[in-house]
Amino acid sequence: MLDVKFIRENLELVEKSAKEKGYKVNIREILDIDNKRKTELAKVEELRQKRNEIAAKMKGGKPEPELIEAGKKIKIELAEKEAKLGETEGALKALIKTVPNIIFDDVPLGGEEDSVEIKRWGENHETGVDHLDYAVSRDWVDFERGAKVAGAKFYYLKGELALLENALLQYGLSKVLEHGFTYMTVPDMVSSRVLEGCGFNPRTSEQSDEYYIEGEDLAMIATAEMPLTGYHMDEIIDEDELPLLYAGYSACFRKEAGTYGKYTRGLFRVHQFNKLEMYVFCLPEQSKEMHEKILAIEEDIWQGLGIPYHVVNIAAGDLGAPAAKKYDMEYWSPVNQKYQEITSCSNCTNFQAQACNVRVRRKDGTVEYVHTLNGTAIPLARALVVMLENYATPDGRLKVPEVLRPYLNNREEI
Repeated sequence: MLDVKFIRENLELVEKSAKEKGYKVNIREILDIDNKRKTELAKVEELRQKRNEIAAKMKGGKPEPELIEAGKKIKIELAEKEAKLGETEGALKALIKTVPNIIFDDVPLGGEEDSVEIKRWGENHETGVDHLDYAVSRDWVDFERGAKVAGAKFYYLKGELALLENALLQYGLSKVLEHGFTYMTVPDMVSSRVLEGCGFNPRTSEQSDEYYIEGEDLAMIATAEMPLTGYHMDEIIDEDELPLLYAGYSACFRKEAGTYGKYTRGLFRVHQFNKLEMYVFCLPEQSKEMHEKILAIEEDIWQGLGIPYHVVNIAAGDLGAPAAKKYDMEYWSPVNQKYQEITSCSNCTNFQAQACNVRVRRKDGTVEYVHTLNGTAIPLARALVVMLENYATPDGRLKVPEVLRPYLNNREEI
């Protein structure tokens, strides 16, 4: 979330960024409520001071009846003013949550179609094998029984395909460890505070993607980014400790709301999958460099797998609330003859850190909010789609990329 002082001092920038991202927010209303909050806070502080003065006078002897009466009146008035202030602060916080992060100057303006390709790697294949037909033919995936036990778009992985998923995880993990990330497994549920702190505020209720636990203040995570964001919640980190690099592995649960018209076949878009996620806490002056580092790691991973891709600088209208800038890596699908998303990485500046109260103590003793970034190393279900499309042969074999062979008993084919 943004700080109200920042909003006030950067009114035009905040309004422009919200508009470009497609969020309808009334910044003027936020400032009006903040003015109201300041007035009410001043009155509360005045009453608290009077209360303290009366309390001081009542010490050391029997207080006068008039002093007792005055104390009672102030106590009643203060309770009323504090309740009113609490309501105003709640209303202000709720409105601030609807304001998205500002965008960087080099973010393209417009909608999804206005995103800009910034690089391309590999030679695009002209033919490929449909991943779902192939996996079913080898009895490697079972959507029918998945639907029987959990509903549509749930599935079982079997045999070599499940082993291939594990190989992809081990390969991705080896890469992020090379770059200094600390491996973590994370909770598969988070509280509403963490969820909101991550900035997962959909534009409409139809786009809400999370599964909530009835009767509990918990939701199933859509990505390891969520519990990793909350890992240092309400903490102050010493400057010398930053950047902190974490690689979180988890199951991910998504309703996939708001995906009408998008590619959903087979394993490409499902309600549950596993993912290895990179996450960084860093100093504000480090975040742009760290964003490029995360992208470079993602490219290294997919170049090692021999998968053609391009990188896209995402346009403002396709950015979520937390991101100031986002790169998508899209692999070339030989089956659909187009680029399709495989990973992304976002610089969220101090947006998530403010909401989760994650700060850094500088060497000079000053304290400020850190910056946070996230990026996908390996989304395993979607990675299987990529492997099958690119390495399955019409005669029923699946070639194993060299980098995965150490995790599959050095087999060249499965």
